[in-house]
Amino acid sequence: MRRIPLPRPEIRSGDSSDDYEDPDQVFPKPQAVNLAEDPDQIYSKLQSVNMADRDVFLPVPVWGKGRYNSLCSDDELLDDDNEPISSHRSSWQDYGLSTLQGSVYLPVRGRVLAPPPRDGPSPETCPVLKIGWLDKNPTQGSLYYQRRWVKLDVDYLRYFDNDKEVYSKRIIPTAAITGVTNVGEQKFEVVTANRTFLFKAESDSERNEWVAVLQNFTRGRQEGSREMTSLVPPSFLTPGSPLTPEQQGYLELRGLRSKLYTVVSGDKVFLYKNMEDYRLGIGITSIDMNVGNVKVTDRRSFDLTTPYRIFSFLADSEQHKEQWVEAMRDAIGEALSNSEVANQIWAEPSNGCCADCGAAKPEWAAINLCVVVCKRCAGEHRGLGPSISKVRSLKMDRKVWTEELIQVFLLLGNERLNRFWAANIPPSEALSPTSCSEDRRRFISSKYRQGKYRKYHPLYGNQRELNNALCINVQCSDVLETLCLVFCGADVNCSTGQTDCPSPLSLALAHNQKLQAQFLSHNLNTELPRSEVTGDMEPRHYSPQHPVTHNGFLFKTASMVRPITERKAREEFSRRWCMLNDGNFSYYESDKTSTPNGALKSTEIVCLSVNTPERHGYDHTFELYSDSERLYLFGTDDQDSHKEWVKSITKMFIPSNAEALLRLSFERIGRLKYKDGLNLQSPRVGWFALVGSSLHAYLEDSEEEEEIHLRKLQELSIQQENEVLVLVERGRTLYIEGERKLDFQGWCVGIQKAAGSAGDSLSQQQLTEADIPVIVDRCIDYITQCGLTSEGIYRKSGVNSRVAALCEAFRRDARNVRLKEEEHQVDDVSNTLKRFFRESGEGLFTIQAASAWLSTPVIPEESKKISQYQLLLSRLPRVNKATLRALVNHLYCVQRFAELNQMNLHNLAIVFGPTLFQTDGKDYTAGRVVEELIEHYTDVFEVDEQQLKRQLDEITVIIKVREKLNLNSSVPASGSAGDFICTVYLEEKKETAEQHVKIPGSMTAAELTCEILDRRKIQVREKDYWSCWEVSQKEETERPLHHLERVLPILHSLGTDSHLLVKKNLAMEAILVYLASKVDVSKHGMVKFREERSILGLGLNTGSFHDRYFILNTVSLRMYKEVRSNRSEREWQVKNLRVYLGIKKKLRPPTCWGLTVIYKSEKQEKPEKQQWYLCCDTQTEMREWFSTFLTVQYDGNVWPVDAVQTRVTRALPVDTRHAL
Repeated sequence: MRRIPLPRPEIRSGDSSDDYEDPDQVFPKPQAVNLAEDPDQIYSKLQSVNMADRDVFLPVPVWGKGRYNSLCSDDELLDDDNEPISSHRSSWQDYGLSTLQGSVYLPVRGRVLAPPPRDGPSPETCPVLKIGWLDKNPTQGSLYYQRRWVKLDVDYLRYFDNDKEVYSKRIIPTAAITGVTNVGEQKFEVVTANRTFLFKAESDSERNEWVAVLQNFTRGRQEGSREMTSLVPPSFLTPGSPLTPEQQGYLELRGLRSKLYTVVSGDKVFLYKNMEDYRLGIGITSIDMNVGNVKVTDRRSFDLTTPYRIFSFLADSEQHKEQWVEAMRDAIGEALSNSEVANQIWAEPSNGCCADCGAAKPEWAAINLCVVVCKRCAGEHRGLGPSISKVRSLKMDRKVWTEELIQVFLLLGNERLNRFWAANIPPSEALSPTSCSEDRRRFISSKYRQGKYRKYHPLYGNQRELNNALCINVQCSDVLETLCLVFCGADVNCSTGQTDCPSPLSLALAHNQKLQAQFLSHNLNTELPRSEVTGDMEPRHYSPQHPVTHNGFLFKTASMVRPITERKAREEFSRRWCMLNDGNFSYYESDKTSTPNGALKSTEIVCLSVNTPERHGYDHTFELYSDSERLYLFGTDDQDSHKEWVKSITKMFIPSNAEALLRLSFERIGRLKYKDGLNLQSPRVGWFALVGSSLHAYLEDSEEEEEIHLRKLQELSIQQENEVLVLVERGRTLYIEGERKLDFQGWCVGIQKAAGSAGDSLSQQQLTEADIPVIVDRCIDYITQCGLTSEGIYRKSGVNSRVAALCEAFRRDARNVRLKEEEHQVDDVSNTLKRFFRESGEGLFTIQAASAWLSTPVIPEESKKISQYQLLLSRLPRVNKATLRALVNHLYCVQRFAELNQMNLHNLAIVFGPTLFQTDGKDYTAGRVVEELIEHYTDVFEVDEQQLKRQLDEITVIIKVREKLNLNSSVPASGSAGDFICTVYLEEKKETAEQHVKIPGSMTAAELTCEILDRRKIQVREKDYWSCWEVSQKEETERPLHHLERVLPILHSLGTDSHLLVKKNLAMEAILVYLASKVDVSKHGMVKFREERSILGLGLNTGSFHDRYFILNTVSLRMYKEVRSNRSEREWQVKNLRVYLGIKKKLRPPTCWGLTVIYKSEKQEKPEKQQWYLCCDTQTEMREWFSTFLTVQYDGNVWPVDAVQTRVTRALPVDTRHAL
């Protein structure tokens, strides 16, 4: 007799945050087992160990005689079943497992001889439909049937060695069963699409029961399957495994010589003989991970241990082992998780993203810091220690999540907390979901251990005042303020000076502030951030904000979810008693009612808008917008009552640091998200007030009010798809985001209206930074560039309809009018400028001062006359003065070139005198004023002579370049200002390859290419496809222009780092061959995709490329998440796409064969620009995609059929940077 001691078992580590007990307290001392004893006696000896505990795992005794793995048949091979197969395969050799490889032996550690646990979680989760003993067809070479314990549930038909086994020898998905038939002699067949399984019952009646159950069940499954099939395209239905694997591949199971195909899916691990069986869905067994644990045992090996068996796996490499271990531990976490708390926490939208890196659906939280974080960041939080960050799982640590703690997380939310914890993060240090562990460790330590990025409380450094403020604040409901005080140094255990409430915690409980008490209880021993602020801190004293109270009657309409576009009659209002108290605005049926009809908390109000008088049935009305996308309209006929209500409500929800906004006569006030400066990664919160044509703002971390002059904006646009309002000032761009669509629409309308022209006077126009109306500035610039040599400029009349249309465009939105040479004539622009001055409200010289100006020319002494002009100039309004200076400067330059344009001083005065003074022109006095202002321009306006000389020299250069081009150009000069001079390079960008070309508005890319080749006398031979390319050095991209594409619009859109290049298109022949061979013009396939998400926000994670399935047809380009998806994630109109070859290297594309795609929306006058990237696996694939884009966008006309093909006499260098 041989006695073998049972080795001491080990605790297997899982992924829960709970601590495990000491093994010495769990396991009894090892005992010896007599292997010659009856197995039932061995079972009784093992009963002393509690098998119901999921963390207890028994070792495997080494049996005296060779036994086989329960995953093996009695012939020492994996159970072959010997079932008929629909194809020609019928032997083990077909599976790659020849008997020449040797037998498969029992692993040293494998089966745990123990009955199923009585109390712990059971792997059986599906109801059993039928269970019992059946004989299965004999294995190959055997004459005897094998007796099997067979179970049928809603998901699988399984059979086992015996009724004590937990893990099956075969699992057959019920969804794969296509038929069940009787075959006589108590036998029946279970038929799948690829295999047939033969079973034998003990009697015909038992056989009939099995057949009936299987047929009834599978018939219902098949009918449901047919209904599903009718709804889904055939290409999306495959007979393969229904699993969605998190990890899959071959693993070696210790004791078996052949590897098993292993799949981790959800909360289970499935074992298959090979990949083919996995695709068919026919497996060996499944392991429920709710009773499993994983432990690494060697460099490439690890154990998956359950109460019933230890599975010892061996991976191909250490890296693969780590991936398998992580996947299985995730499966354990999934099996043990409960999503109830997580779903509650995620109800706050900002909690749906990690507070540190932004990853979606974070499942962990630091309960003392009140932040919700992802799994990877939670690991780094654990590294800080529980004294700094107490990490708990949203899904597994159910006991910790009391109702009060959940409410704290919902009240605060990651977004509000990051205004404190992450107020000062440099963009270079911010995390992304793809950041590495080292970056996460450094960032999280800086954020929470050092408090490097936090927003310092005004009382920081004054311990007494911090403690005093904490004791005051815990008596109210502002938990965020308490958090700021605590993590800026307030002592949670400080003395309150009250005997009945000695600590802040007891003070909070005494005032029934349960959420405050919950937060304090988790931070009684928290280690505070250690970083210090340099410099002296000025002591400040804490003064709680005085509560706002007000009451009275108002008239209210029903709340709405859409903007109010129509006038509301008095009959639509109802009289309500309204009260403002303790941060709540409530309205009641009457002043006698105790229960409010409705209420708004101060934190729920995001915007208040004051309507113009008499807009609705009541003379004075205002609108309230809530964060739940509701609009409330209130009104009264009493102007004083209206002002008092507006003042009180705004004082209630506007923070104290922005109270200066309340002194303004605002039309709209509220909070918005914004991005500006260097902080473009994450939006911040600002408080804004719209007053006339100015937008006043208190931005985060700014102590002073900022004023934005909306009429001076260089650009104002709305990106509808992203809901972003873009305000571009000189040297600054402000992005205002629409957190809520309802109030954002109101802000957009209000700001656009305020930024537009409001009347006919000069001061009511859209202005430049120099206070000059945009229409004046644009017209003067255009004429200086294009019309200074035009004969009779300002005397010739333009086309009246075009002048009227241009005036209307400037009046509607001058900021978005671009005067282009190919679209506008010089005389039309000059007449537009004159008409603007003639029709301006008070005139350039103002009605009050016009007579003084007209009387000045009679002064005899020149010096006194100039002094009088200077005096009158100084009295003009700011905008009028700047405009007059700019106009006279322009007219001075025009008359300096009178030999070319025939417009001398006198001629200009005749034209502009009556125009500027708005007279009939019968009296030359007005002309005298203009003439003298131009003549004495340098004296009246005190002009720097050197600066004026430089200006005239620049104009002279422009004129000479134009004259030279007109002489050298093969195209006769048209005399219009529609031509543009640009530099084009031949083959490469260098000085010797420069060509200065005059580009008419009608010139195509093919014509420009011929122009350059003719200048260099280059002959074109057959198969030489010379093209004009648009090259961007910054983006590292290039694009061959289509031969019919107009060049001038391309030139206007080029940036400073882009240029035009004429060179051969080395891939054009291959493109034409490919297109000629295509039957269908469309194309589809998997491509790696990355979006250049604007720092404003939308789309995929910008950190890496993602595999996506694309379909390109004649109308659109559609993107799907995967091949089987039936709904596209994105769709773009092909006509709005511009495709470039190449991807900039700093994006780290996975291959060098990529396309950069730019999309311009046509939904508004100023289209939105999006940029994204497609990365192909091969050069051929990239060429095919690019070719298809070309043929779709130009209706198959990729290259001119009648192109001139001549021989070239010299060899050209090859540029293959982005060769197709």
